[in-house]
Amino acid sequence: MASVIYLDTHVVSWLYAGRKDLLPARVHASLEECDILISPMVRLELQYLYEIGRTKTSAARVIQELSAAIGLKLCGHPFTRVIERAERQSWTRDPFDRVIVAQASLEKSPLATKDKTIHSRYGMALWG
Repeated sequence: MASVIYLDTHVVSWLYAGRKDLLPARVHASLEECDILISPMVRLELQYLYEIGRTKTSAARVIQELSAAIGLKLCGHPFTRVIERAERQSWTRDPFDRVIVAQASLEKSPLATKDKTIHSRYGMALWG
């Protein structure tokens, strides 16, 4: 098992909402065994969702509460390195997905995501 796992935005949202039941056993096990990281881009996407009314809690509060509850941390890779890696993710026009995948790939770490497009393009995408 990897020592680090990255989470996609929807996984963070589900964890915050207490919906661990939406996660497959494989992801549950990784959450127990690994350090849990997110790209700062996940934080930004959570804030966008809050600002447009799709969620009711600010990104700062979500991250703060999950940090306390499960040890969630923001990845600290230098932004320039992340963007250089994101430039290679030409399979999507979604800037959130590009940066989130780039961040996980810098560590050669799994990324917990249900996103089928990410699964088809990032070999370390983790789900069922």
